[in-house]
Amino acid sequence: MSHRMNAVAVVVGVVLLGAVPAGAQTDAPRTAWGQPDLQGVWDFRTITPMQRPERLADQEFLTEEEAADLDRAAFDRNTRLYEQDAERTETGGNVDRRGAGQAPGSYNQFWIDSGTKTVGTRRTSLIIDPPNGRMPSTTPAGQARAEAARVYRREHPSDSYVDFSAGVRCILGFNAGPPFTPSAYNNNMQLFQTPDHVVIMTEMVNTSRVIPIDGGPHLPDTVRQWSGDSRGHWEGDTLVIETKNFDAKRRWRNTTESMHLVERLTRVDADMLLYEFTVTDPETWTSSWTAAVPMPLNPEPMFEYACHEGNYSMPVMLGGTRAEEKAAAGQP
Repeated sequence: MSHRMNAVAVVVGVVLLGAVPAGAQTDAPRTAWGQPDLQGVWDFRTITPMQRPERLADQEFLTEEEAADLDRAAFDRNTRLYEQDAERTETGGNVDRRGAGQAPGSYNQFWIDSGTKTVGTRRTSLIIDPPNGRMPSTTPAGQARAEAARVYRREHPSDSYVDFSAGVRCILGFNAGPPFTPSAYNNNMQLFQTPDHVVIMTEMVNTSRVIPIDGGPHLPDTVRQWSGDSRGHWEGDTLVIETKNFDAKRRWRNTTESMHLVERLTRVDADMLLYEFTVTDPETWTSSWTAAVPMPLNPEPMFEYACHEGNYSMPVMLGGTRAEEKAAAGQP
């Protein structure tokens, strides 16, 4: 895991999420073959939430003062947690979880790198459509599927390795998607480019998508992949990537194999990539939804994330459950 909490102190310039004015791209570099150059390591950390908090109702943008207050509070909180005295904790506990607003479970703040900045647009959510900044309503089928999954997880948390998520099994990064969704740490991706392909490699679990942009067809519907089947094309200076054929086993946000994803990447200038994505899954949501994440250029290289270090964690977790089962049955 790389730690860049203060390495990239970038205040994102104001960008209109939903459309990039043509004039804003005049300083964007281009490749030797004339395409916009999207290459580099791009940082998608932000404290702006995916969905607009309900308390903000119809407030689409923060004021400058509100955004500055949130940024300062995130920085102060991280500093306080970094500097507090070392303390032992019980198994399963977390020394940072002693009140509302502390670091999430499992790790203390040393391991968290979720950023200290709201997006420079001052939007109150990453979701830009629907206009309320929140995901559409879940369909009845989606609700039933989610409830069935919750019941199963409660009764069968670790019967088998397949009961663990793709993230826990280190098959896919929990924030790496596709699409990219800012989360606890490893919020970086690196893009490589040729005239007829792009490669997108995530820092989280180092998954690489090799994406043809030569106009070729998608794979047959019968071929399902963890990260889906991606094909790209240019619309002006924006790279548009369409992905389908997702394998439902990845269980991303309760989606199904019907999910269709459209990602848009636009090099705004030398230091900024605008990333937008639209998710459509009629078996999960009543309509499509779109989010936008400005990604500053990260001047540092991206390092290997080894995740389970040989997947040792899986037999340990399964072994712990078997031990609990024996104890419950009164077996030694």
